[in-house]
Amino acid sequence: MTSLALLLIGYSLFSALSLALTHFCAEHYEGQAASRRMGLLLLLALSGLQIAHFAWLHLGWPWIVSPLYRALLFAVAPVFFLYSQPLLRPQAPAAFSPARLAHMLPILAAPALTPAVALPLAFIAGSAYLLWLARSLYALRRERANFRLEMALLGGVFAIAIAVALLGIMQTALPDKLFFSLYASAIGIAFFLAQTTLNRRPQLSSEISETARALYANSTLVNIDCDAALARLDALMQDERIFADPDLSLAKLAQRLSLTPHQLSELMNSRLGKGFSRTLREQRVAAAKTMLRAEPSASVLAVGLSVGFAAQSSFYEAFREIEGVTPGKYRSLHAREKMVSR
Repeated sequence: MTSLALLLIGYSLFSALSLALTHFCAEHYEGQAASRRMGLLLLLALSGLQIAHFAWLHLGWPWIVSPLYRALLFAVAPVFFLYSQPLLRPQAPAAFSPARLAHMLPILAAPALTPAVALPLAFIAGSAYLLWLARSLYALRRERANFRLEMALLGGVFAIAIAVALLGIMQTALPDKLFFSLYASAIGIAFFLAQTTLNRRPQLSSEISETARALYANSTLVNIDCDAALARLDALMQDERIFADPDLSLAKLAQRLSLTPHQLSELMNSRLGKGFSRTLREQRVAAAKTMLRAEPSASVLAVGLSVGFAAQSSFYEAFREIEGVTPGKYRSLHAREKMVSR
């Protein structure tokens, strides 16, 4: 068990660095700077725990009884709450309101607790946060059917967290290093599931945020001719190719449609079943597919830039998310099919 735990500790640290450099970039958290900061802090806290687990399991250094370890232990649940709350509950208090900062108080008190008290108490507190998360995710599952697979993967993370919370409460009954081996392994598996989810859907955070805003907001479409607005939206996409503007934003598109950003967001979520960011990526990828087939001599980068992607990395990310292959692979598969058909 210890060997598996050490392997997953190494994976966790690599995954944390990878997520910090790729997923937690400003592009994926437009208008959600507070969530992005909390997400990076969460990665730092989990990495700190895994380093302490490595020190104990492999080197025998008792970092798991240090005040810093206890502070990190108490930090994980509230930091994850502060990361996810703005995404799942857009009506939540402001980033630095007293209500939000109060969640950080247990972290300050944790170093004063003994390890025997701190471990079960931290996991009991974490269980309360898990209940809030489960309720919020369930509401979104009912709202958006196309989150089903992602919710299943995140449900796996949730199940792991519940199991760890139960083990943490009863950890004194387990053999010496077994609990920390299991806890380190659970963090590593959670990183794997989270990485898999975000590889499939890199813009998941912004899509969840858009869906949540539509779910909890009062309807803004009472006096709007939704069919006419959707027809104008289709004309802008198909006839004017507005998606090719790399600076296109929800606010900019809403202005062209004589709507507010909230109205456009609600319209897309309620009538199209997807938000602005997903719609924009699908339009750009569809146009890129046409160009990749029609212009075999054009570079992949030139194709991506011409349909509105600001960088090759974002083009590859969106194309692989929607089509399941890279743009280059898609072009070669189409060329092969074309040769066979002849």
